[in-house]
Amino acid sequence: MQLIDSHAHIYLPEFDADRAEVLQRAAEKGIATILMPAIDTTTHQQMLAVAAAWPQCRATMGLHPCSVKESYNQELAVVEEYLKARKFVAVGEIGLDFYWDTTFQQQQLEAFEIQIRWALHYNLPIVIHSRNSMDACIDVVSRFPGVRGVFHCFSGTVEQAERILGLRFYLGIGGVVTYKNAGLDGVIKAIGLDAVLLETDAPYLTPVPFRGKRNESSYLSLIAAKLAEATSLSMEDVAAITTQNAKKLFGLT
Repeated sequence: MQLIDSHAHIYLPEFDADRAEVLQRAAEKGIATILMPAIDTTTHQQMLAVAAAWPQCRATMGLHPCSVKESYNQELAVVEEYLKARKFVAVGEIGLDFYWDTTFQQQQLEAFEIQIRWALHYNLPIVIHSRNSMDACIDVVSRFPGVRGVFHCFSGTVEQAERILGLRFYLGIGGVVTYKNAGLDGVIKAIGLDAVLLETDAPYLTPVPFRGKRNESSYLSLIAAKLAEATSLSMEDVAAITTQNAKKLFGLT
């Protein structure tokens, strides 16, 4: 049974002490590929070093909305140079975050749109971060015909899911689906798995029963099990559908 973790920050310092062991545990659980979304210049080199050392870890490139500050133009220039210089599996993670700080809301919108245009230019999918901004992100994406990608860490309503599916985007489903009062399992039951990707967002958003501890890619099977329960499908079916979805979106072999 093969699984793909479509979103994990396995390069962050939380894994410096035992990264090899974490990746071994993931391999033992059938996780064949781990996609690593970029954040900003403080972590790009470490992300690329992990990708070079472990071929199952594949890098994306982009500027995270929480890193859009006074120097965002310089950050974007670095992203652009990386995209010119080498191949990435996606542009991301990009988008809008109106949860922590809305000081740079307009700049976030500008950075999001610039990076969508780069994705279209390089024919790459995008990985969208949409915390407290899902409707705004949907509105932005709808203005760019032809762009494709995934709404990472989707935790919205059936109506929002249907809008996203209508744009031919995918939904990234992670540990939140295992949380008792999240209601996300009901959304999955309503819409099915045709446009769902599995993700952990490690080291964050750890699924039950490990909630509160560091997340890791080997826990992806817990998320798959919850989706199997919600859809009345087998684990093998969940793995096959979501793995094929990830391969199709990101051009993985």
